[in-house]
Amino acid sequence: MTDASAADKAHIPESVLVELTSDFGLGEVRGRRFLADGLMNANWRIDTAAGVYALKRVTDVSLDRLWRNLGVLASLADDGLPVTGPVATVSGSLVAEVGGGVWCLFPWAAGVHIRGIDLSLEQATELGMQLARLHVGLGRACVRGLLPAVPDVMPADVTMPERAVEKSERLSRAVREKGTGSGFDVAAAAALEQRCELIGKYADRQPKDTSPVGALGWTHGDVQYRNLLWEGGELAALLDWDRVGVRPLAEEVARTAQVQFGVGGVFDLARVSAFVRGYRSVVPVEAVALADGVRRLWWKRMTDYWQLEFHYDRSDHSFDELFTADEALLNWWTDRYRQVEDAFTEG
Repeated sequence: MTDASAADKAHIPESVLVELTSDFGLGEVRGRRFLADGLMNANWRIDTAAGVYALKRVTDVSLDRLWRNLGVLASLADDGLPVTGPVATVSGSLVAEVGGGVWCLFPWAAGVHIRGIDLSLEQATELGMQLARLHVGLGRACVRGLLPAVPDVMPADVTMPERAVEKSERLSRAVREKGTGSGFDVAAAAALEQRCELIGKYADRQPKDTSPVGALGWTHGDVQYRNLLWEGGELAALLDWDRVGVRPLAEEVARTAQVQFGVGGVFDLARVSAFVRGYRSVVPVEAVALADGVRRLWWKRMTDYWQLEFHYDRSDHSFDELFTADEALLNWWTDRYRQVEDAFTEG
């Protein structure tokens, strides 16, 4: 992302802020602070006459899906999950459309973001249990009619090696044509060349079919440290409900463990195991489903280049650091594939 676009993302015109505070009945705004931790949407802390709130401008999910997802939160809170429900406008809507944007508002939740590797083993276990309870709670919301029924089958996309190599070669051309010879360009070019080699070497490990193993269910979609608040050693709030959707449960377990505990180019396997044990103590997912989820996630990381597509196709550099970190983890993971799988499936 350019400096100009970053500044645009952080800016709320006064006229828009006035209309929003009127719509939500907040009164005078006494202070505001842009929250730079978010990757996709834009978020602010606003101090008003009515209290302190988190204001979110949603940019990467459809309005219908946002409505649906926000409508589930009261049910989850009633089930005892650490969820903060949205604030309704004075007209009773959970969403405000103002200034060409889509906005929602939440009471400010206390707590701090803690990277996965900075959690204790006990907290890693607790996080796994909370994820399982969330899946159970979303299942109850489905039974209550707040979410559509879960389909019996849901085919998963599996990128063929040939297609992945084609994408790598196209991006390699983009590096040559659009790059400036920066350190990132050099690293991207080397990584793309290495990806082609790895895909050819490990093509036999790709998922063999499009049918994931294990149960499907409603899931959060982005459980990672920026969306978690901890207070007093306990999980205080789970945030950001834009990506709620039906997925294999094992897929969300694997992805959550990867984004939480795959930091610094390596997996913290002890915390992965603690997290998975916590999850399985509530939802007894089978080891074969976990192994399948890990394999599918690894192959997805092997054949996906989304950060480079943002960089070279959209001139958005917001995710450059993620690419560098994920590339290091992919190589470490590939070299230790069985160790990682064992950490997920032990017990």
